[in-house]
Parts: sequence; C-alpha cells; structure tokens
Amino acid sequence: MTTDGQGSLPEVQETVLEATSAPIVSDHDTLKYHLLGPSLTKAGQDTVDQQKVSEIIYNASKGSKYFNNEENKDKNLTQKIEKILARKRQLERVDLASDLRRADEYIAELELSRDLSQTVVHIDCDAFYAAVEELDRPELKHVPMAVGKGVLTTCNYHARKFGCRSGMAGFVAMKLCPDLICLPLNFGKYTAKAQEVREILVDYDPRFESASIDEAYLNITQYCEEKDMDPEDAVLQLRNEVAEKTRITISAGIAANAKIAKIASNRNKPNGQFRVANDRATILAFMRDLPTRKVNGIGRVFERELDAIGVKTCGDLYPQRAYLSKLFGEKAFQFLMQCPLGLGRTKVQPAEEYERKSVGTESTFHDMSDRSELREKLRWIAEELEKDLTRTQFKGRTLVLKVKLHTYEVLTRQVIPPKAVRNADDLYTYALPMLVKHEKEIPGMKLRLMGLRCTHLVSTKKTGIDFFGMRRLSSADGEPSPANTKVNKDGEWEVWPEEDFEEAARRERQDEMNELERLSQEQDTNESDPLTAEEHLEEANRRHKHGRAILPNPDPTYRGPNSSVGFQKPATNHHVPPAKEETFWPCPICARPQSTNDKDFNDHIDFCLSKQTIKEAARETSPSPPALEKPLLDGRGKENSNSNSSGRGRPKGKRKSEAVGEGGNKRLFFGVQET
Repeated sequence: MTTDGQGSLPEVQETVLEATSAPIVSDHDTLKYHLLGPSLTKAGQDTVDQQKVSEIIYNASKGSKYFNNEENKDKNLTQKIEKILARKRQLERVDLASDLRRADEYIAELELSRDLSQTVVHIDCDAFYAAVEELDRPELKHVPMAVGKGVLTTCNYHARKFGCRSGMAGFVAMKLCPDLICLPLNFGKYTAKAQEVREILVDYDPRFESASIDEAYLNITQYCEEKDMDPEDAVLQLRNEVAEKTRITISAGIAANAKIAKIASNRNKPNGQFRVANDRATILAFMRDLPTRKVNGIGRVFERELDAIGVKTCGDLYPQRAYLSKLFGEKAFQFLMQCPLGLGRTKVQPAEEYERKSVGTESTFHDMSDRSELREKLRWIAEELEKDLTRTQFKGRTLVLKVKLHTYEVLTRQVIPPKAVRNADDLYTYALPMLVKHEKEIPGMKLRLMGLRCTHLVSTKKTGIDFFGMRRLSSADGEPSPANTKVNKDGEWEVWPEEDFEEAARRERQDEMNELERLSQEQDTNESDPLTAEEHLEEANRRHKHGRAILPNPDPTYRGPNSSVGFQKPATNHHVPPAKEETFWPCPICARPQSTNDKDFNDHIDFCLSKQTIKEAARETSPSPPALEKPLLDGRGKENSNSNSSGRGRPKGKRKSEAVGEGGNKRLFFGVQET
C-alpha cells in the first residue's frame, strides 16, 4: 500500500512512494561521508568542496586504529540499514491503514498544542573560542586560526574556507590548511568572557537558558511587550550591546519556539540574525525543504537511516508517517512528526532547573597498561568527578566505570554502593574493584580512555523541610520536569522525546571528539615523551566537555540606579555579601536536617520515636556488605560494550531501587542491590 491519504498537513506536499531500495554506493563512499565529522553543518562550509575534504581525511587517517574502528562502525550501520529496508519492504505489502490513521490523529493532537504567542531567541557566539583568543592577539583575525591541539574545538572563518571546522583532528586540519595556527584551550579565559555576555542576556530575559558556554535561549516576549519593541529590533539591540561591551559578535535566530530558533541562528552567520515569523504557513514552508541533519537531535547515524528510506528533508517525513513507528520506534515517531510541523518547546528556563540524569567525567590518554598508572588515573578521575558533583550539588546512587581499550572497544560496569556517594575516596573505593575485574578478564589490558559517571542522582541542595523532616522533591530528585512532560491516557506523566534525541546527538558529538583526540595522539611520534606544559593545559581543559559546563544565571535581584529593566547587576569588582545560610538541626533519631523552630523540632522527634522509624534507622546504620557490581548486559545476557549508544528514548517503569509494597506504598531498599 501507499501512505498517502487525507492528512491534516495540506501544505506539505504528499507523494506516493514506491518501494525504496538502498542507494548504490560503495562502502568507502559512506565511510568517507562519516569521516567528515559531526560539524558538517557548521556555518562557513557552504563554499567548501566537501568531497575533496573527505578524501584528505580518508587518506590521512587510513591504517590507523581510529580508521579501523570507524570502518567497523560504518559496516555495522550498513547492515542495520539493510534490515530497516527489508522491514520496510515487508510493511509495503501489508495494510497500514490503522497506522496511517493513528499517525494523522497524533498530528492533529500536535497541531492543537501549537503556540504562536511566544518569541524565543537562540543566540550563538561566532567562533567563540577563536574570537576570545583574537582579542588578546589581534593579528590572528586575518589569518587561519583554530583553538585546540589534538582536536579543533573551533576555528575562525578564514580557516573554515579551507574546510577546517570543530571536531576535526588537528593533523588533518593542517593538511587542509598548512598555515593554520592552533592555540591551546584556555577555559578560564572563555568562561570569564561568557559571563560578560550572560550579564547582558539577563537584562532581556532573567530566566534565559544556557545551552553551552557560548549559546543560550531567551524568551523575549515580555521584554518586547514592556518596551513596545519589535522582536527583530530587540535582538538587534541585544547584539549591538554584546558587541560594544564584550568586543565579540553573536548571531541569533528568532522564532515561535526553541527548535526553529536554533536552526534560524545558523542562517546569517557570522554577526547576523534571521527570523521565522510566528505564522503557521511560514513555519511549514521553512521546515519543508530543511535537510533533516539541520534539526537538533538528528545526527549522522540517524540522518543516514532516514536517507535510506527516502527521507532527506523534513517535508519527506510526512508521506512516510505510517512507517516511522514500525521502523524506528514510538519515541522516534513522536520526535520526527514534530519536525515537518515545526513544533518545539516555548518554555525557556535556567539550565540548572532541568532534571539532570548523570554527572560524569572522562579522560583520553596515550595507551596505558601499567597497573599503578591506571590506578593513578582512576584516582585523578575520581577527584575530578568529586569537583563536578560538588559544583552541581549532587550525589550518585549508582557509579558507572567506562573504559575504552586500545582496540576502541568500549566496556562499562556499574555498582550500587550502600549509600549515595560524592567524595573522591568513596568514588575510588567503589570504582577500583570494577577496574580490577576488567584486568582479570582481559590479560595485558591496555586502555586509552577512562571515565566515571554517577547516575540516579540525589540533590544535596538545601530544600524545604516538611513536618516529617522529608525534603520536598524537586526535579533533581527524580520527578519529571513539567517543561518537557505531558499527561498520557492513563493520567501518568510521560516525558516528551525531544530532550532524549537532543541529548543523544550531544553524546554522539562528544564521543566523536574523544575518538578524534586519540586519532591525533596516534600521529604523535613522541608518544613516550613526557607531556609538555601546553599538553598539560589541554588535558586539564578536556574535562570541561568542550564548553558544556553551565554556570547558574547571573543574579537579577541586585538593584541599582542605572538599571534598564528594574535591576542592576553588580560590577565585576563589586563583592556582594554572601546570603546567610539557613541552619538546620540534625534529628538524633533519623539524622535528617530539621527546622530550628523548637516546636517543629520536638514534634518531629515525637514522630521519629515510633517503633517502625527506629527499626528503619537501625537498619540504615547497620554495617552493610561491600557493594556488588556486574557488567551491563544486553538482551541476550551478553556484556554490553556500549549500553547507552544504541537506544533512543528512555524506558518506562520504576527504578530498581524502589518497589511497590502493600497498599501502593513505596518500599525503600536499604543496603546492597544489583542491577
């Protein structure tokens, strides 16, 4: 059957698609495209001969372990696509009328959620790291220049004309542009400049959302209403203010939602802006011919899978709507159907208010097999993770160890300690047995990457205490954030898929950066030499995940005489006295922090003196056996080397640390538990 019928999207041209077959291309063609890297859609690449660039990358990396690993991944993806196409041919021979009807009903539901009343802006600093470096060295403005030694994290627009871009191995970039000047990373400098920009953004939206160190979302609806300004004029004013006060330029996208705003911000780079009007017909026309790769959340792998079934643009998704859930799953179907409609979130909020799923850090290094060196590296990573957990104010109930062998095989193990952990000693203590287990299973184990990650997070922020001494839950404590949720038919909260796909795309880019780091190290003929001071700086900066560390928004509560919106931010040399920290009294029974009000404190102690509470408190303080661990397994009971890389969306159901007892009450497990 064909998939055309009476739909609710008449502006998107619908065609009858014949059975598609895989395009006739060689394995080397798909591999060459894959090797172009994650930043193919970056601004400044329009006039570059990408075929020439791919040939240079292919020949420069051929024979390396990185190349062999990428070749294997490309072959695996080709096999996966063959299965997708075989499945599609089967579906074309059956009646999908019910799937088509269900898809149209879902599209109708999505249309009802369309909100054209908001004005969302996505701002992106132009070649940010390079621009900051050029302030200190103005002579670099007129020559090809990049930041990052092993892997380029950004490059100026002169370098982009040669095909250089972020996410490219440094030695490959030098082949494209022999005169390229590469500077080491300096995140302290970039963070300081980013804060200058953020102190301007807060004037336009105090609750702006940082997406990374050099990009942010703002909702300027209220600002435009109060100032009686057109959105384009307001954004132009914002850009001029940033250029004048910080001496760097930003580009902006203006639209009805965050998804379109991000796409639009790339249209008139550098130092420009582009607006997609808050009009349904305009939005549909804008999205119809947009390549799928331009959508945040669709990376190289998903792009190629969609291309195989004939989907090259967002408009191509609509005719295929009956097949999408069958081929890619329900979460992917929901995410993809928002694309041709041009739908996305309109709520913008500080990044720290979003639910965080994990906190982790990892490090790449030259091949390492010495056991003492591996333990030193593990200790260093544990200390770095403690810093991140302290900064983000979390502890983790689950600790995950990730290692990458010299063969590029990735292995992960996880452990559930008897208590939530944060300090470096605990992290190291519980991670070491997992490393030892790897060493026993793989004689002569040689690693090139090691990382630790805490999941099932517990917030350590001081929050409100109720009568019974229980902390009130925030999104960080495990409840879904209302910004990305809807209510399903059963009245339960269900998470929208958009966040999952955007996170998967970010993870794909980060993994690519890590692997390219190793490709660059393979080219280093002095691998056994000690690291130089410059290389030490690079290594110290890697844990910043290429600028993804996000700081809290500037405090908009300080008022001053020169404030343009009713408040004035303190100058950089103005020291605001720290707020008085709220004090709590620990309960002598359960040790939970309590209000210092005498009556409330005594009432809580009376409650705690119940027989059941004493029993549970004794259970918590009793000695616990050592934590058990085991590798993550796939569905066939085999060890999964990369458990997070293949799935899209998130599984439903309760955590394994919880169970439902009689009467529907949750029964908490204390002590040790395996997953």
